[in-house]
Amino acid sequence: MVGAPLTLISAVPALAQSASGSTMAGAAPLAIAVGAGGFALVAMAIVRSMLVDSNAARRQSSEQIAGLRALVDEYEALLSGTREVTVLWTEKNGGAVKFLGQAASVLPPGRQPESVLNFSSWLDGSDADQLARLLEALRVEGHAFAASLKALDGRVIRANGWVLGGGAALRLRPAFLQPALAEPVLPQAAASNDLPGIRALLALLGKPAFARDANGKLIFANAAYLKLSRDLGKAGTETAPAELLSPAELNRHLAACQGDKPASMAVSFPGQGAFELVEFAVAGGRAGYLRSTEAMREPADLSQAHIGGIIGALATPIAIFNAARELVQFNQAYAALWRLDPKFLLPGLDERAILDKLRTQDMLPAQVDYQTWRAKHLTSYELDAPRENEPWHLPDGRTIKVISAPAGPRGGVIYVFEDITERLKLESSNKAFTNVQRETINALSEAVAVFGTNGRLTISNPRLSALWKLPMNELGQSPHIDQIAEASGRAMPEDGGSIWRDLKRGIIDLNPTRSDTTGRINRADGRLLDYAITRLPDGQTMMTFLDVTEGASYSRVLKERNDALVAADLLKDAFVENVSYELRSPLTNIIGFADLLASSEAGTLDGRQRAYIDYIRASSVTLGVLIDNILDLASVDAGIAELRPELQDVPALVEKARAGLSATFPEISGEQPINLAVAIADNLPPFIADGTRIVQVLYNLLSNAARFSPPGGEIRLTVTSRSQRMLFVIEDEGPGLTDEMKNAILTRIDSPAGRQRGAGLGLAIVKTFVNLHGGTITAERREPRGSRITVNLPRDIALAGIAE
Repeated sequence: MVGAPLTLISAVPALAQSASGSTMAGAAPLAIAVGAGGFALVAMAIVRSMLVDSNAARRQSSEQIAGLRALVDEYEALLSGTREVTVLWTEKNGGAVKFLGQAASVLPPGRQPESVLNFSSWLDGSDADQLARLLEALRVEGHAFAASLKALDGRVIRANGWVLGGGAALRLRPAFLQPALAEPVLPQAAASNDLPGIRALLALLGKPAFARDANGKLIFANAAYLKLSRDLGKAGTETAPAELLSPAELNRHLAACQGDKPASMAVSFPGQGAFELVEFAVAGGRAGYLRSTEAMREPADLSQAHIGGIIGALATPIAIFNAARELVQFNQAYAALWRLDPKFLLPGLDERAILDKLRTQDMLPAQVDYQTWRAKHLTSYELDAPRENEPWHLPDGRTIKVISAPAGPRGGVIYVFEDITERLKLESSNKAFTNVQRETINALSEAVAVFGTNGRLTISNPRLSALWKLPMNELGQSPHIDQIAEASGRAMPEDGGSIWRDLKRGIIDLNPTRSDTTGRINRADGRLLDYAITRLPDGQTMMTFLDVTEGASYSRVLKERNDALVAADLLKDAFVENVSYELRSPLTNIIGFADLLASSEAGTLDGRQRAYIDYIRASSVTLGVLIDNILDLASVDAGIAELRPELQDVPALVEKARAGLSATFPEISGEQPINLAVAIADNLPPFIADGTRIVQVLYNLLSNAARFSPPGGEIRLTVTSRSQRMLFVIEDEGPGLTDEMKNAILTRIDSPAGRQRGAGLGLAIVKTFVNLHGGTITAERREPRGSRITVNLPRDIALAGIAE
């Protein structure tokens, strides 16, 4: 196609010559057309060349991006396998936290990597506070730091923080696991000026190391330093080592060691090669070491011997095959995983032979087409980046994760195996536990919200959505607490947003010494919410809300009712006191005039008149007893009732009770009198009690027995002593005790009215005064009829521990 315009262009002179007789106007259009066609063809060729170059550049860029991603994955895999923990905060994904490395190298066994941020769970209190402050200064103000911290188990942890683009990074590792070429870490010894500790740490180094005092004099050298000194023909001991530097070199080096910054210089020794001398400050002086520069210039690629030494020390099963599928290296863990004899695993063994042997031993996943499966597996030799294969589910129940990675530029493959059986079981158990936990949380009446260390919601339940009027779909997207505050502000404009902003201070708090908090929220819509903020062991924060609006209303109602009852009780006491006084005054007049009428001074009364007067006098006595009982019970209820213990004459007490009974039940109009039989044991011991109260007890019990005894029935009062107790037994011939009557004796409920109305509070008075004396009262039925009531009192209420 390119030749066509050239032919046309070369033909232009001929055309011009043959058309010499034509006019110039006829030749011009032809020349223009030919030139335009040639330009279009040339432009097309140029554009096509540019497209080809663009596609090639795009493919190259894609390959570079893929290579960078693979490199990033390899670096992350490398960091995840190191005995240190790296925490990354990046702007990507809303400031999510990423954890790399082995958590067990820093945390106690069994902890999750997220627990690293719960500093107080693995660091001393002061060190935890220091790290929290340093991390806050790093993330807020961008101040990098390096610090040595003491763990709770006594280990020294080195912490380094630095700004990473728009985020931050924190690296934690044990002090004794620093890289071999890095500056030795002597935090604990340096901080305490512990020279023996510094010497012990230097003695652990494999390279020549030493310590100087504040004046620059050598005061210690390890075994490697002394060996180098002997090789140079210089004598010295551990505590008095020889100086390897010349005086000029020493002066120049000490001049460069001013201050606390590390200093280094290049030195060489005859027959020993070139070294780099590194010194750094420690408490009370300086420490340093020598490292060979030849060792630093060794090739980066390790030999097979080095690789074998490395993978042999690993607990992870690893096998390396070359491009010809021949076994190059493996470790003991690989042989143990597949239960293969190390004698079988000879270098140069074809991987296909290993797979076939494993198949015969039933150690490979069950496959319908084994040859196809094996061919697919062997495509690992074509990889240019690491690949995680599908897990192998073995017949013995184990599950093996297989990772294939290129072995190097010469081809081959590196297999890394991991038995994930237990991990899958744990994940399954954890999933089941998580489901149960979620169902439990969803069934709670409290609203639950769990926030991660980045302030985002990780767990919530439907009650949270209902209580704060938040859509469930928004809560399921792990919103930040600021987003929840905004949504609450829209749902409850009065105070929803401000409440959550106040709660944020208790959630976004990295201070390891903070404590759990509780409180009550009074929302503008009238709801009362009790909340609690609890810090979880993994560094997350749980917040719960409980709607106590109804409970608070009930409490308020109960308080009001209680206040009303107290007021009613005070009113009752005042009423009883006033009414008793008002009743006693006219009663005294009635009794006085009745006694006057009964005497001969008022004239002679006939039989009927005298019977009426006796009824009046008996009723007046009963009413007086009733008033006394009311006043006594009021005193007991008010807590002001007191006993006046004195030495008592038991027969006199019984006689007073008999006299009261006779006055209450006089012989009127031919009624048969009360048949009271009293039996008092001889030689009773001294009885110390309140005589007035004892008479009231006996009177009320005897009058109660008289009410339920048939006319002329016998009532027996027996008084005896037993050990340190005094017993008063009242027996009657009435119909016997019913359950209601027994309850009446034990409670403030008087028995039903008998043949006469009595003091309705008699039995209540009995139980009250018996209890005040430290005694007991029992009631039982007699056979074939009647009842028996026993009052058991201590002989001396002072000795019985009853306060006066």
